[in-house]
Amino acid sequence: MSLPIVFLLYFLSGALLVYFSIKCADYVDLLDKKTNLSGAFIGGVILAAVTSLPELVTSISSIYVVKNAELIIGNVLGSNVFNLCIFGGATALSVKAFSKSNVGKSHLVTIACTVVADLLLLATLIFDPQITRIPILNVNVASIIILIIYFISLRFLSNDDCQSDDDETSPLTVKQIVIRFVLMSLGLVGMSIIVTYFTDIIQEKLNLGASLAGAIFLGVVTSLPELASSITLVRHRNFNAMVGNVVGSNMFNFTIFSIADFIAGNTMVYVYSGHSIAMILFGVLSSLFAIASISLQRKTKKSSLSSGGKNIAFIAFGILICVSYLASMILK
Repeated sequence: MSLPIVFLLYFLSGALLVYFSIKCADYVDLLDKKTNLSGAFIGGVILAAVTSLPELVTSISSIYVVKNAELIIGNVLGSNVFNLCIFGGATALSVKAFSKSNVGKSHLVTIACTVVADLLLLATLIFDPQITRIPILNVNVASIIILIIYFISLRFLSNDDCQSDDDETSPLTVKQIVIRFVLMSLGLVGMSIIVTYFTDIIQEKLNLGASLAGAIFLGVVTSLPELASSITLVRHRNFNAMVGNVVGSNMFNFTIFSIADFIAGNTMVYVYSGHSIAMILFGVLSSLFAIASISLQRKTKKSSLSSGGKNIAFIAFGILICVSYLASMILK
């Protein structure tokens, strides 16, 4: 199969991922407005898990289908930095709507959890992963801790009571919405497997490193669901679900290391590379900017800073997050 044909099929698969994710976001927005569940929980748990299915499926496929587990770390870290770039771009471009929206406090806890997971992963990669491996379970201790951190973040999201800004008049019932949401989710899974297959072919034909190929061709395309769904939620002015989708997806993505480590057997999931270290560091930096942006947004009414000054700050944080993503790619 020629390289142009492979790229064509790769982009077609990505386009279908976008379509399925847009529909998922539409149905999540309806669930937010038709049920008593908060947008933080729906976006940060339900939608985040679904839009992270491509990362999960492609990572598992990296082990069993293309036999290249090194793609996993580039896929996850590349997706996480790109997801924060989505947040930065969305808040900077829709700064007035973002400043007036309801954003749950639980998102700050979730981002803090991702920072802890980033630092844990950094320590695991710098020191020999074999040292922190549990012989009986045949998994790294980091995999266990990441799962604990994830469930801690879920507890805070489930207790968030920040409600939607608008009501919805859709004729669809909650049951109909759930069924359609599940069907679109299955479409995401199917396309994810196909994308992994084409990424492996592209890596071989271009002679790229596995971690770089994972970050660029898997990390970006598997983040298209987060991008498309976030844009859709911003269009609906549901920033609470949008932020939950982005930061919840990042936290869920870390559990992919745990899942992959449990099923990989003796295959090493935590693989050191300079590019991976750079993505972790820029991911932490972007997370801190996101925390600052959300904290300022929640204090908008109490802060003495002028409206124009707040908007400039939101734009600045958004730009810094996007620059961090670009720097993480360029420094390779």
